[in-house]
Amino acid sequence: MIIKPTVTDLLKIYDNRFELVIVTSKRARQISAGNTPLTKVDEKSSVTLAANEIAEGKVVKC
Repeated sequence: MIIKPTVTDLLKIYDNRFELVIVTSKRARQISAGNTPLTKVDEKSSVTLAANEIAEGKVVKC
């Protein structure tokens, strides 16, 4: 479960909820496949890592 950043915080970056889900899931799959996380957050969940990367501005729209 994602606690921080909240979905509300992430929707300030991506104004479309569906786009946010797609970007988060794609990045989470990349992390699960072995890509190095771009955030310093100590977390095991690839989805939470992806959400933190988005909140930190390290993942951009394609």
